Amino acid sequence: MLKLSRLLASRHQVSETLLSQRADVRDSLWLLCGSTTISARIYTAANNYSSKGYTSSQIFVPYSVFKGKAALSLSPRLPTFTKLASGAVVIDRRGTMMMTFVPALGERKYDWEKKQRFALSATEVGSLISMGSTGSCEFFHDPAMLSSNAGQVRKSLSIKPHADSSGYFMSLSVVNNILKTKEYLSVPVTTAEFAVMKTACSFALPHIMGWDRLTQDQSGGMHGQQSKVDPQVVDLEWSK
Repeated sequence: MLKLSRLLASRHQVSETLLSQRADVRDSLWLLCGSTTISARIYTAANNYSSKGYTSSQIFVPYSVFKGKAALSLSPRLPTFTKLASGAVVIDRRGTMMMTFVPALGERKYDWEKKQRFALSATEVGSLISMGSTGSCEFFHDPAMLSSNAGQVRKSLSIKPHADSSGYFMSLSVVNNILKTKEYLSVPVTTAEFAVMKTACSFALPHIMGWDRLTQDQSGGMHGQQSKVDPQVVDLEWSK
């Protein structure tokens, strides 16, 4: 009887763990996409993955952190390529590391309509990777930079260490002077969570630069191919 009760307790604990993991996966996918339409496409892509193989545009693998006031997701956006008449394959759109911030509505509830994105360039990813335990960095994005409309809409991302060195505050400020709005989202991350982000960025950096395709081309893996990411899947920083 004692062995049977222990076995039942163990199975119950495993069931709870699996349910928790499924909830985390579900929340991660919603954080990345935020719509039932895209969610359905993810389900279809998963079926295609098992039955027909996969392409990079079908796989969604964000690293997500859910906190009390907001959630944060980090996911690579691969570059797109185009083939010239000469036969050369060149980058059509550079890749980024997309950061998505979503404000919280309550416990494990988030307002997907108010999500904000910030696309880290390869150099900005390098700044994040090189940060030490007491380091900090700040990035500014303005889609109208160097034009007469500069400053109308701008984003500022800051990464600053906690006072006790236990982690970092990752904060995004979005100012829209056209709509007279200002949004501020901040997510505290632990040292371990930040270490995962740095390691993931280090791994993804050559891929968002397109250098992995260069090595594939040299080994004969890209001859005669044209790589294009599904435009309906690509999330732009300034789109909702």
